[in-house]
This record gives sequence, structure tokens and C-alpha cells, in this order.
Amino acid sequence: MIKYDVVAIGELNVDLILNGIERTPEIGKEVFAKDMLLTLGSSTAIFAANIACLGSKTGFVGMIGKDTFGKLIESSLKKRGVDTSMLIYSDTYSSGATICLNYNEDRANITYLGAMAFMTFDNIDKTVFTQTRHIHLSSIFLQSGIKRDLLAILQFARENNVTTSLDPQWDPKEEWDMDYKTTLPYVDIFLPNETELKHITQSDTLEEAMSKIQPHINLCVIKCGRRGSILLQKQKEPIILDAFINNEVVDAIGAGDSFNAGFIHSFVRGRSHKESQITGNLTGAINTTTAGGTGAFTSKEKIKDIARKKFNQELKIE
Repeated sequence: MIKYDVVAIGELNVDLILNGIERTPEIGKEVFAKDMLLTLGSSTAIFAANIACLGSKTGFVGMIGKDTFGKLIESSLKKRGVDTSMLIYSDTYSSGATICLNYNEDRANITYLGAMAFMTFDNIDKTVFTQTRHIHLSSIFLQSGIKRDLLAILQFARENNVTTSLDPQWDPKEEWDMDYKTTLPYVDIFLPNETELKHITQSDTLEEAMSKIQPHINLCVIKCGRRGSILLQKQKEPIILDAFINNEVVDAIGAGDSFNAGFIHSFVRGRSHKESQITGNLTGAINTTTAGGTGAFTSKEKIKDIARKKFNQELKIE
């Protein structure tokens, strides 16, 4: 029986976000931040919280510690309508945490991986794949167990007629050892940003990177920040869609994850790729109007209100 529209599989941590930092920190010196926020972090969790707020029935599979941060992660997901019954609690490892030094539209992060690094395909209840229409994975370079088992997860999803999406995210080691030629044929929607895509394909330009992955993809949507997004398919011309510009950005933490949420929310409802791309661009922009990755996503009414007032758009999320 299908219980979920989407199940997110991946990393879980809290974000300690410091905003309004007066200057770049230096070793042996101290600087002040004007604002601090402790909130639900991790790309996969932000995606899950925000797509649930958009109206998709969402579940989460991830590993956390039996600690204060773990309780915050679980309660934050529950508060946003995400089913947490599939969370895996570790007696051995602590929950992960990221300190975000936020500078307007860019940031520097320091992450303690904790339990997220140790989850594998073996830890996942395989009945998950019979209860959902779609599975989303993210941040594979932070999760050595999931990265090792990525192809097995994708193939198992394909065998169970479950569609998949993958956002690779940044590789902190900057090794970018993802075998995209083998992996991407099993990914229904590949969701890198332009920098990640160039690194994964070892390309000097975005055009070169696109040409390298095009023979292997089903569908790829490349996030390009303030320049919008590019939708790429096999043997078709790219669809380039301008961004919805917010000139009063609070921060851009989670903007890519919010794009993913909007795109996948539309995709699982059978809307066209172009409609899904428009929704993704808009939800990514909405994200930048408040602090943190989930701050703007508290209710459908609030999200629609921001879309109308900030961007003069009607957000179609029914």
C-alpha cells in the first residue's frame, strides 16, 4: 500500500547559524555575530520538511543519536508534518551538527558528521520501497555508507517501480569520486548545482559538463543561483528558466533544497517538467526571504503569501 508521496533517505543534523558576522574570523582572534539561530539542518531534512509543508505526504529514513540534538531533529520534522517512524536511533554515535557562518548569499560551514556517516542500505527497512512513489537522496559525499551503497539503493528502487531523485551536494574532501556514467541511468531526476556538476564531470565549463552527462541522464535540473535553472534531457535542447529575484536576501541556506522540494512536489503530481521547474525556481526564491532553510515554510498559506507579495506569482501547490 502506498503511504507516502516521497521518502527522503539521508543525513540529519542541526544547524547553528550565525548571521551578521562583522568580518572573517581569524585564528587567535574573536569576532561577533549579530544573530544566532539553532534549527533543523541538513539538506535532506530541509528538503523533507519543506516538501511536506507544500503538501506531499513525506517520510524520512536517517540515523541520529539518542541526544538533545536528536530530539530537536525529530521534533522539528514532526512539527512540519514529516513521518519520523522510520528514523534509526544509534546508541553509539551522536547526532550531527553544522556551524554555518553566513555572509549574505554565501556561507562557510563546519560539520560534525556523527551518526549520518554510518547509515547503510542494510539499516534501511526494505518495505519503505513498497510504501512510496518517490525516493529522494542528497549529500552523498557526507554519508560514506550511503555513498558506497548508492547504486544498490537506486537499483532496488527501480525494481520496485519507485522514481528517484539525487542531489549530490558539495564534496568536503573535493575528490568528487562519483561514477556518474554508471549511476545516472538509475536516477530519474539528477539535481546538482552548476559547480557540483563541473566537479563531478571534471569539466572546465558548464557546457562541457552538460555534454558529458547528457547521454547518461533521464532528467537533470541544474541549479544556477540567481541565474535560474537549466532542465536537461537526452537528445533535447536545454530549457533555461530565469530565477525569481529577491533583492532583499536574508540568507540562501537551503535554497537549493527548497528548489528540490518544489520540483519534486510538482513531479510526483504528474505535472510537466517545465511546470515543475517553475515551481522549483519559485520555492528556491521563497526560501531566501527568511533565515534558515525552513523559516519560510511554515504553512501553505504563508508560502503562497510570500509568492504573491514578494514575487507577484501564484504558487500552484495543490
